[in-house]
Amino acid sequence: MNWDKLLSDKRIRKSSKQNSNDIRNDYESDLGRIIFSPALRRMHDKTQVFPLTDDDNIHTRLTHSNEVMSLSYTFGLKCAKSSKIQKKTGKNETDLFRIIPIILQGISFIHDIGNPPFGHFAEEVIANYFDKIECNPLIHDDVKEIFKNLTPHQRNDFKFYDGNAQGLRMITKLQYLDDVFGMNLTYSILGSYLKYPNSYTKEIDKSKKEELKELKKQKKANIAEGKHGVFQSEDKYFKKIIKECGLTDSTGRIIRHPLCFLMEAADTIAYRVMDIEDGFSKGYITINCIKEAFSKNTSEIAKTIVKKCDEPNVNDEARMIFVRIALIDYLVTLAFNNFENNIDLIEQGKYHKELVEDDDENIHQILSNICIDKIFSTREINHLETTGYSVIKGLLNHYINQLFNPDEKFTDRAIALISSSIINVALEEDMPNFINQKFDILKKEIEDKNEDNDSKTTMLKSLKGKINTYASSVLQSESEVEIVYNPIKELRTEIYKDFNDLGGQINFNDLSDYYKFRVIVDFISGMTDQYALSHFQKISGQKIA
Repeated sequence: MNWDKLLSDKRIRKSSKQNSNDIRNDYESDLGRIIFSPALRRMHDKTQVFPLTDDDNIHTRLTHSNEVMSLSYTFGLKCAKSSKIQKKTGKNETDLFRIIPIILQGISFIHDIGNPPFGHFAEEVIANYFDKIECNPLIHDDVKEIFKNLTPHQRNDFKFYDGNAQGLRMITKLQYLDDVFGMNLTYSILGSYLKYPNSYTKEIDKSKKEELKELKKQKKANIAEGKHGVFQSEDKYFKKIIKECGLTDSTGRIIRHPLCFLMEAADTIAYRVMDIEDGFSKGYITINCIKEAFSKNTSEIAKTIVKKCDEPNVNDEARMIFVRIALIDYLVTLAFNNFENNIDLIEQGKYHKELVEDDDENIHQILSNICIDKIFSTREINHLETTGYSVIKGLLNHYINQLFNPDEKFTDRAIALISSSIINVALEEDMPNFINQKFDILKKEIEDKNEDNDSKTTMLKSLKGKINTYASSVLQSESEVEIVYNPIKELRTEIYKDFNDLGGQINFNDLSDYYKFRVIVDFISGMTDQYALSHFQKISGQKIA
């Protein structure tokens, strides 16, 4: 791997600094864009473990991400001080200090930015909903047929829906600032964000157990292929990210960015340890539970944890903090040592373990077992997840039936409730497709009217050329030509104006079926827990205001 490419400060669209006095580098600029983004702000009301909780002491997705960021920053400092990483990158400690720690902070903040309301549970609800859509009695048969006629990759975007893939869409497009480049982050951030740089492009039937079993084996064999990590809508950007960062091995197989392993480790440490602290705060876990779990392990760290559980002259709240500190210290040291010792294998795409799970002492498994036994099976979580299930499924039923209804009055009512920026992104992505489809219709209408024919024919030819230029330079994203904001914005404005002058109109109904489904899932995924609940209650008539 080429670390100059891995740490690339280039962007898909060239960005000119608005403030010439800005002393930040591009990585620090990225961090600012992320911290001030509305999508990050919404994570304050998204589930970590306990949905819809009114307990301020319990983690939300945002507080979790803050902790992941803190741990990642530690990893970044360790990288900057590492002689091995300095040699790999060809940079000294001072230079690395303003690069790798900042990149790791950025990707830690956004690592869960695509998660829907109600956490990972909702990911499963959405995926299962579309996998079983043909059996849903509340969905019209013609809509089921429409979904069936999507390409395998397009269907898999929904049947294997994943927050990581939704997150890539969020950061590259859905923070809509008048173009389809989202936050327009550097390639180094985009590349290291990709936890699963992989797509399921072929048909996969979940009901075929042997095929799914084989799929799971493949996941185990290559950590980068663990999930359907890239939607078709982001495929062009994805290919450009992979090319720019050099994320392929000697055979051309796509592999993970090395820094992604450190972000993943920070994430795992944060939720493994802090889920237990949340369980303790809720009263589901006691210090004695923790002591008992670690007493069965003879490692030095296990003995340390047992000792912290018996710390004299302090209360259990203090003991819990001592346990947390000891566990985090152990796991951070373990993870970075594994990263540094296996960096060559990681660069070759031959290291397929999580850094914290590559542990002879098996500490991560002890923590996992505590959570499974004492937290995830609790009545409170099951009750609230049942609420989340009803909300997500109800929202999907409503918007799919409304937006695919042939009666425009139903479609218009639903569109009025959806964020206009989400619809604008889809329209801009799909614009070359639907305008080209309408092109021949417009041409025939102009010829039939036979009025000012030469002038309008010239306009049609000009429009065709502009659409092709727009598609190849922006949405295809494989051109080496530098993409600049103002020319692209001007070109899009001209296309819209020319199309309108020729008698064409652009609206939601012009979108392809795939992008109509995309709009629905984008809208629901961006909701907070409370907004999703409130919105569902309103559209189902349970609540007026």
